[in-house]
Amino acid sequence: MSPQRALPEWRQRSERGSQTLLRLMAWLSLRLGRACGRPIVHGIAAYFFLFAPKARRDMRNYLRRALAREPNAADRYRLILSFATVIHDRIFMLTGRHALFEVSVEGEAPMRELVARGGGALLFGAHMGSFEVLRTVGSSRSGLEVAMAMYEENARKVNAVLAGGDRHDSSGIIALGHVDSMLKVHERLERGALVGVLADRTLGDEATLPVSFLGATARLPLGPMRAAALLRRRVYFMLGLYRGGRRYHLIFEPLADFSNTSRAGRTAAIEAAVRRFGSLLEQRCRSDPYNWFNFFDFWSDPRRQGRAGTATDQAC
Repeated sequence: MSPQRALPEWRQRSERGSQTLLRLMAWLSLRLGRACGRPIVHGIAAYFFLFAPKARRDMRNYLRRALAREPNAADRYRLILSFATVIHDRIFMLTGRHALFEVSVEGEAPMRELVARGGGALLFGAHMGSFEVLRTVGSSRSGLEVAMAMYEENARKVNAVLAGGDRHDSSGIIALGHVDSMLKVHERLERGALVGVLADRTLGDEATLPVSFLGATARLPLGPMRAAALLRRRVYFMLGLYRGGRRYHLIFEPLADFSNTSRAGRTAAIEAAVRRFGSLLEQRCRSDPYNWFNFFDFWSDPRRQGRAGTATDQAC
């Protein structure tokens, strides 16, 4: 019998949120408006603040590093509330209600240059802020195609939550984990699309690179950057940071260019790009600490993790 593949802690944790409750929240919010859904958001945040002790401990560890001080209860609640707000806003973004939000862009020039040159590119983000805000920006730019590649279980959750709500366009979501997943990504890139990938977590016992992150060693996955190198594509760092109210701030910054990387220099180029990704992510965790939604021990070795309890991060 072959050994069972080790799963990282964030995939082992069972999901607390009821799909029925989430669908009800989506249905009510889309009909009554974002403001009427805010009490539900605060209720969800309060629930997890009170009844997720393991997540609270790991959250405190992260905030202690990012804030460079001991976090208080208000800090912890603010982080959970930001997470709940971003999940709530995702409902409106995925159903095309982009006009509800004010989005500022940092790195407009590289984005314009990228679109003008064509050829497609990969956007590497993290479980920080809102990745869907990129589609809000894309909707205002004619001819700009945006797709998001995500793990199949998360793609399934998005569709399940919105099933009872308004019609939504799922054509911009590429489910990873299938035989033809990379082919679909390649096809989108060939059409000149921007394909987003969350590159801060491992799926299990895959190759990782130890990097210095917020004062300790963390292991970042090599897989996404290896795929970018094999596809010979440019990679950009992208985050959609939540800034309160209806405001989001899109970060768009060149990360790596594998279009002319030789086979001999590929490994070194991949590792350098992963380290730069970690450095850029660390910078934003310090500037916007309440936007990073990893409610587990990010610094533990995923290959040595045991069974874990429940957490809030399954909706990411």
